[in-house]
Amino acid sequence: MLQPPHSSLQVAAVPAQRGPARDQDAPWHTEAVCRRDEAGLFFAPSKEPTAARLSREEAAKRVCARCPVMVECREHALLQPEPYGVWGGLTAAERRVVLARRRRRDMELKKAARPARIAQAG
Repeated sequence: MLQPPHSSLQVAAVPAQRGPARDQDAPWHTEAVCRRDEAGLFFAPSKEPTAARLSREEAAKRVCARCPVMVECREHALLQPEPYGVWGGLTAAERRVVLARRRRRDMELKKAARPARIAQAG
């Protein structure tokens, strides 16, 4: 498992594509707001009570909401896929939902493309 941006992540899975003020050669995670925050905010301690987990996750999401690389972080977590922690403003459970929706959408697009290819061939 790759380390979160607030740790010593060395290789970025998603290239950054930001405005001119951004160094295009720098990995996206160098600008992550969570690099300045406590890692424990983004990852659950063992046997964390539900109320504490929800509170911690909401605090982590607030950090993500003000992050200039939130989209890159989220896509990294979805492409890896990262099974734990808050990444790009989404919990692991929320990322599983996004991935399931993407898989369903991709299957529907493939099904819709099949009749079009058959019609073109005929």
